[in-house]
Amino acid sequence: MGQDLILRLLQGKGLGVEYVFSHMNLSDRIVLSPDNVCTVSGKLKGFHILNSYKAQGVVEDITNRVVDHIRPGPYRLDWDSLMTTMDIVEKFEENCCVMCYTTAGQLWNIISPREFVDFSYTTPYEEGLLTCGISLDYGEVRPNFVRGFNHPCGWFCVPLKDRPDQSLLTGFIQTELRGMLPQSAVDTAMASTLANFYSDLRKALKT
Repeated sequence: MGQDLILRLLQGKGLGVEYVFSHMNLSDRIVLSPDNVCTVSGKLKGFHILNSYKAQGVVEDITNRVVDHIRPGPYRLDWDSLMTTMDIVEKFEENCCVMCYTTAGQLWNIISPREFVDFSYTTPYEEGLLTCGISLDYGEVRPNFVRGFNHPCGWFCVPLKDRPDQSLLTGFIQTELRGMLPQSAVDTAMASTLANFYSDLRKALKT
């Protein structure tokens, strides 16, 4: 739904993206959680092997407020239990920036803390809002962290047609955690991360 727009936005910013979500082969495996969060792991045809995931769930709040909590800004660090720091290192316009953030270790630190530097862009799309991004090679990696890399990714949020006070939030995630990690550990961590993301977000929106 929002995949082609993500590509166009990133190309418009001169980042030279060479692949798009429509190239995904999402036949590998699907995991459903009780919270109606669906994670899909697959690979991009003809390109790098990636950890590619889709997540989807209903959130009980209006679209603008949901996206305000997800995109870089004052809310995200307060509720996202995986994120440990977040800094806006460059700001180009109100909805366009470069952010540096770190994540906590996972699975008893089998996956050690990671650092990401992402270009982020938020824009209206169709009847909702899209916040999307891609990692950049930017600056030095801080000590005791592994620099991960996010390929084109995004969160698309639209109001439910019969319940405008609720929103359908869909995420497309393509991440390289990097380092020597068992694939089973990556899949387990990502499934848990996405489920916790929705749970944490729902709690934050109730306050």
